[in-house]
Amino acid sequence: MEKYILSFDAGTTSSRAIVFDSKQHIVSIAQKEFTQYYPHPSWVEHDAKEIWTTQLTVAREALEKAGISGADVNAIGITNQRETTVVWDKDTGLPVCNAIVWQCRRTADICDEIESQGWGDAIRKKTGLIPDAYFSATKIKWILDRFDPDRSRSRNGELLFGTIDTWLLWNLTGGAVHATDPSNACRTMLYNIHEMDWDDELLDLFDVPRKMLPEVRNSSGDFGNTSPSLFEVPIPITGIAGDQQAALFGQTAFYEGDVKNTYGTGCFILMNTGERPVASRNGLLTTVGWRIGDKVTYVLEGSVFIGGAVIQWLRDELCIISSAADSELEAQKVADTAGVYFVPAFTGLGAPHWEPDVRGTIVGLTRGANRNHIVRAALEAIAFQSKDVIEAMKQDVGVLTSLDVDGGASANNFLMQFQADILGIPVCRPSCTESTALGAASLAGLYTGFYKSMDDLKAGRENDRVFMPSMDENMRSELTEGWQKAINAAKSL
Repeated sequence: MEKYILSFDAGTTSSRAIVFDSKQHIVSIAQKEFTQYYPHPSWVEHDAKEIWTTQLTVAREALEKAGISGADVNAIGITNQRETTVVWDKDTGLPVCNAIVWQCRRTADICDEIESQGWGDAIRKKTGLIPDAYFSATKIKWILDRFDPDRSRSRNGELLFGTIDTWLLWNLTGGAVHATDPSNACRTMLYNIHEMDWDDELLDLFDVPRKMLPEVRNSSGDFGNTSPSLFEVPIPITGIAGDQQAALFGQTAFYEGDVKNTYGTGCFILMNTGERPVASRNGLLTTVGWRIGDKVTYVLEGSVFIGGAVIQWLRDELCIISSAADSELEAQKVADTAGVYFVPAFTGLGAPHWEPDVRGTIVGLTRGANRNHIVRAALEAIAFQSKDVIEAMKQDVGVLTSLDVDGGASANNFLMQFQADILGIPVCRPSCTESTALGAASLAGLYTGFYKSMDDLKAGRENDRVFMPSMDENMRSELTEGWQKAINAAKSL
């Protein structure tokens, strides 16, 4: 009888489960949103218990939709929102407080203090990250300062820490396994990506006892079995990766120089740099992609804060389109933007600029500019911002020959064609754009032999469409120069 892989996709706003077959095709999908908590300005929290219950619910629903049972599942893979922090009581299994989400800025002052003490360079060298509230270390410190101020419980192993993958794994195994993988560990700001271990100096800096940290296992490896009561039979859990690294793996970006861009609310661009960590000179993060066997794959990462969110803004705030799909139709009604450039820096500029105080700007308006020009400029801005990150990657690493894409906005044909044109390279959109869940499934299936090899995964990748560049170099240079002027104008305000 045919077997399947069950992928847990624990996102920032919803829990999803996807069943994949042996050809990496989707059999069924189930999804359920969970509550977002904003107790104070710039604070974001989740109820970890709700994440667990919704994830279990959609997993069972996905199996039911596929017409299969737990006995038909070869293995489970987990992918997750990264950096979000849970601390729970080992005996009761209950979190000591709500999870602190990666978006939460409550610990920014801790990061400022650490930076002022001169720790910035050491953190960058050890972890590949910059001191920022984005990552888990200061979130753990904040929780412990309030719920275990003398660290007695966490030093005794009574309190445990985990990112969402670890929290789900703990619950799936009935508390038998407390583990994570390197792609999640490296986003805590506590993990040395060169030694591939928790860093004692950083643990002391943030006052985080080592005993509360999960064991770091291979991304494709043995994470134990589910409790038999959950799916009637125990199911092996054999793959874990953070969402952006999972998307890179799902895109089969297995070779040095391979790049993917996930077009979601923001854009997450990752480049495979092979078995060596590349220290960026251009504002990018160095991180672990995955570890399989004794081989570690590293990546460079750059984030665009506002990607598809600019289209939501046009729809919900300006009300000049009625749906995201309309943006493609409206943009194609004009031959160009008539000189209009849109810098959607609603929350500052991300990589490679890192200008948190810049705000959104529209420049080049004339009396003849209309809503179609603005919509087109908004779509082009997504591609221009992605180009800025990719150019930074090229400066750090070298030549780039193509770009793999996924995420909701990758369905926009106008945007994908303009991305190919402005980069001057092919843009490849796969048939399955659920790259994140597919990456987790692929890691899980590789370990069990359900998928024979990475070469077989690569061979099984199917493109929906390849967008070939058709813009001449003079036009590309002219448009890029105009974008840089718009960026400089936004920075000068």
